[in-house]
Amino acid sequence: MSDSADQPRSNDITERPRLWRRFAGDDWQAFDALPAAIRRRMHEHAYDAWTVNALMLWRRFRRQTASSARGERRLLNHLEDCERLEFDAFADAYARQWGHALPHRAAAATVLRY
Repeated sequence: MSDSADQPRSNDITERPRLWRRFAGDDWQAFDALPAAIRRRMHEHAYDAWTVNALMLWRRFRRQTASSARGERRLLNHLEDCERLEFDAFADAYARQWGHALPHRAAAATVLRY
């Protein structure tokens, strides 16, 4: 992983840099190389799903499962898990900082999708 000075500037205030490692690369080129279902899910993701990372995983899962369809399903499940983990980490950090539950969590609201 390159150090944070090499990463694009972002207004991301989540716990993501602590949780994940972001790989460098052309985000648009990676997005275009992904299957349509994965691009659609990434578009609906509550956070920037980091397309270069997703493409790397897509290629790995496709190889491991020896099937594009199974690799796609595995990556979609992985994106769901990551989104849930990120939301939990953000909600926990919010509660530590402000002393009460994240309003979205307190209301038991879901992530809005299309």
